[in-house]
Amino acid sequence: MKIGDFARAGGVNVETIRYYQRRGLLIEPPREQGPRRYGSNDLDRLRSIRAAQMAGFTLDEISTLLNLDTSDRSAAQALANSRIAALDEKIATLQTMRAALVRLAGACAAEDAGPCPIIAAFNPAAHT
Repeated sequence: MKIGDFARAGGVNVETIRYYQRRGLLIEPPREQGPRRYGSNDLDRLRSIRAAQMAGFTLDEISTLLNLDTSDRSAAQALANSRIAALDEKIATLQTMRAALVRLAGACAAEDAGPCPIIAAFNPAAHT
């Protein structure tokens, strides 16, 4: 299939395909008297990349994963554990942000407490 069809089949745009090729995640097929053609193996690899991204892996980590031997469980586990730790950290940050917004929303709901703290916190014009 041509690059446009390949991109659509993989759920990405053509620029994403080209970016993955520049990063070495996908191989650019040779041009044989016409447009480059992508096959089912290329599509499987693209889908694997997308699945790894959905699991939270970075492109560098995905590159490492794609180059691992299928029996290299310790390296795969180390990558997964590292990603889990990073996700846990991100979740903690998001929970802190959520709690702050809940407090601000509650304070804003108290109409007798003066100006809404959400507006005061995020709108510099409200301070004048």
